[in-house]
Amino acid sequence: MLELGPDNALDYLRSIGQVGPEPARVEALGWGVSNVVLRVETPDRRFVLKQSRPQLRTRDAWFSDLSRVYREQEVMQVLHPLLPPGVVPEVLFSDRSNYVFAMSHAPLEACVWKESLLAGEIDFALAESAGRVLGRMHEATARQRHLVEPFRDHSVFAQLRVDPFYRRVQERCPDVAEPVASLIEQLLTVQEALCHGDYSPKNILAHGGGFTLVDYETAHLGDPTMDLGFFLSHLMLKAIKRHAERERYFDLTRAFWRGYGSEVRFRSLPELMHRGIGHFGLCVLARIDGTSPVDYLAKEPLRNAARRLGRRVLRERPTDWEQVLALADPLLSL
Repeated sequence: MLELGPDNALDYLRSIGQVGPEPARVEALGWGVSNVVLRVETPDRRFVLKQSRPQLRTRDAWFSDLSRVYREQEVMQVLHPLLPPGVVPEVLFSDRSNYVFAMSHAPLEACVWKESLLAGEIDFALAESAGRVLGRMHEATARQRHLVEPFRDHSVFAQLRVDPFYRRVQERCPDVAEPVASLIEQLLTVQEALCHGDYSPKNILAHGGGFTLVDYETAHLGDPTMDLGFFLSHLMLKAIKRHAERERYFDLTRAFWRGYGSEVRFRSLPELMHRGIGHFGLCVLARIDGTSPVDYLAKEPLRNAARRLGRRVLRERPTDWEQVLALADPLLSL
């Protein structure tokens, strides 16, 4: 495999006929820990080049199958016509021998939603839209299972989520090992709809036309409620970071649920919510004590608040989101 970077990407692209001899430039983008992502600009177009790497850039050793980039490309091609225009980038070309593909670029003014949230910028319309898009993804793929049957294999999902998140918490937090074991069993047995596996504000590029969703390498036919817990854990961790403003972040989570509930019919919303809340509790703990802890909760009182919340949710298993917020509010009174 030819490992690509800003210094050799143009030579590579010219060698395969994707860029001509005209002046062009390549810039590394800082998305995620598992891939090399490059922005390519020529006089007449702009696109993104993505290549998987075997070892992820984390504190603990973390490896994954290079072929996950194939899954990402194929999932994007399935979802592109199912979701609103502009949400899923268009796949432009691929080179499987080098584990690389190219996709359309989000609007230049797009900003990573994670950064806006950490800065205290609250956008309820964006949260509701994120809920609608996820709901539509789950609903469409639950109703049209044939579209996602090719994605039954969850090997990469196990490498990138089950092992470093769920099993790591099970090892490091033995007091909640039993409820975590139940969640792992669900992840490995439920095959109900497409689970994105990385539905997070860091993968939502917000712009005037809505947002563009990136990073589909963990997507698989599985338990869609994992997406609910994963996404909401990220919103809650931002609420912990900015705990003095937590009510605004709580309202943000309510907006998400309004959007999600407006789209899903394949299961009742209370059932999906209850199942998602279990994954929420685990994901909150995983981003503190798992393989890939968040980088913005350095202060131990904040980390402990997250730990207490995750444990209480796993032990008590609230049945609806308002009960989760009732548990969180006093824990965030720091």
